[in-house]
Amino acid sequence: MRCAFVLAIMLAYSCGLAVAQNSTSTNPGPATASCNFNDQQQLAVQYQKLKLSKKEKDFLGHEVPYGKVWEPGKEPLTLFTNSPVTVGGTQVPVGAYTMYLIPDKEQWTLVISKNTNKSAAYDQSQDLLRAPMQVGQLPSPDPQFSVYFAHTGPKECTMRIDVVNTRAWVPFEQK
Repeated sequence: MRCAFVLAIMLAYSCGLAVAQNSTSTNPGPATASCNFNDQQQLAVQYQKLKLSKKEKDFLGHEVPYGKVWEPGKEPLTLFTNSPVTVGGTQVPVGAYTMYLIPDKEQWTLVISKNTNKSAAYDQSQDLLRAPMQVGQLPSPDPQFSVYFAHTGPKECTMRIDVVNTRAWVPFEQK
């Protein structure tokens, strides 16, 4: 069941995928991160895996300005969940959503939007929630943008986003 859910997500995503290029990165293509609460309840995030060609000092805060909505790979991340979850104290019902990031030096913000049209411009009026993300430094730089989940409790997965030597994270709790 878990594999069928992830495969269905990947197939749906691949059918509508338009490969976008970022002027400061090479785009190796789509990737999926998933969290399995149990065999039948999961969530998955699809995103563009980026290999960055510049150091962080030229990327975060410059190429990607602080305090502005960021679509890594020039398209939003996509969240699929078949189980209600809570992020930053707000419930996210079963369904599909787009996600955006607002990086900052001390704290990032995760934006989950009700709009599922990945080619549409970001529209703040479609925000379902804005959740603060904690930020830390990685011990060694990694020139990739990547998303993954870590199980941090029986009904909790923390989404982690790594870019160069910065990590931002936010918990998703199953309800």
